[in-house]
Amino acid sequence: MGYDENLERAMAESSERQAEASRFDVPDPTVRTEGNFTVYENFQATLERLDRSQRHVLQFIQNDLGTAAQIDENGRARLTGDFSRDRIAEALDEYVDTYVTCPECGLPDTKLVHRDDVTELKCDACGARTSLP
Repeated sequence: MGYDENLERAMAESSERQAEASRFDVPDPTVRTEGNFTVYENFQATLERLDRSQRHVLQFIQNDLGTAAQIDENGRARLTGDFSRDRIAEALDEYVDTYVTCPECGLPDTKLVHRDDVTELKCDACGARTSLP
């Protein structure tokens, strides 16, 4: 097998890996201001994509933004205060980096596991276990 054939094979494998890594996209937050609140319209779609509990994600966003929040009757998150879409997206990115993406392989195929008063991020793809704060 010559250099060109090896290079072609390596490039083909490389592009597959990149496509696999990009398969995980969190929906951009859709937000609007309503009085003293910021309404996160597509919060439920975000939860479905993250595969995490509503309580856990909302608590993280509250702590990161330094505000109070609640879920309304339509499943939207209502955050006290005026927050931009970009600021909420930053909080979501941090959540994904900490609680969704495996620090070993970088894939989102993880679960939160509670064991002996410790929460771990368990990766179904590579088997890694990482203690969380």
